[in-house]
Amino acid sequence: MSEKEQGAQWYVVHTYSGYENKVKANLEKSVENNNMQDLIQEIRIPVEEVVEIKSGKRRTVQRKIYPGYVMVNMVMTDDTWYIVRNTRGVTGFVGPGSRPIPLTDAEMEYAGMNRIPVQIDIAVGEEVRVLSGPLENFTGTVEDVDTIHQKIRVVVSMFGRDTPVELEYDQVLRV
Repeated sequence: MSEKEQGAQWYVVHTYSGYENKVKANLEKSVENNNMQDLIQEIRIPVEEVVEIKSGKRRTVQRKIYPGYVMVNMVMTDDTWYIVRNTRGVTGFVGPGSRPIPLTDAEMEYAGMNRIPVQIDIAVGEEVRVLSGPLENFTGTVEDVDTIHQKIRVVVSMFGRDTPVELEYDQVLRV
C-alpha cells in the first residue's frame, strides 16, 4: 500500500512556545505555495474557552490546551515531512527519532480533536427542564452554552437561591 492510499492521519508537531499561530500561518502558506492541499489537509491549534475573573470582571478567553504543539492532518510522505519539518518555528515531530507516529483514535478522542460539533436549538436566556441527574424535573434559565465541551450552564432556583449547574446537552429540554 502506497503512502497516498493510507489516507491522512493526525500528527503532533512541536513548536517554539508562543509560536503556534505563526507556525500554523507559515505552514498554511507553504502548503498553498507548493500546491499540497490534498496531502496536508488541516492544521489545528487545540484551544478551549475559559472564563477568567480579573479585578471583578468576567471575560471569556481562549487558552491553548497544549502550548508548544500544533496538530497536522496529513498524508506522510517525504515531501510533506520536509515541508512541515522545515517550517520556521517547528522543532520537530513528536515521535521516536526522525519518524513521526500518527495519533491513535483513542489519543484523538482524549485530545478532543475528533469531537463532532453538535447543533443545539437552545439559546441563552431560555427556560429549560432538567431531564436527568440529581436535579431531575427542576426548571431553570440557560446562562451559557459551551459548544466545544457540549455543556450548558443553567441557573436553577433551589431553596430560594439561584444555583448555577453545568449539564450535558442531552440532560435538558426546552420548556
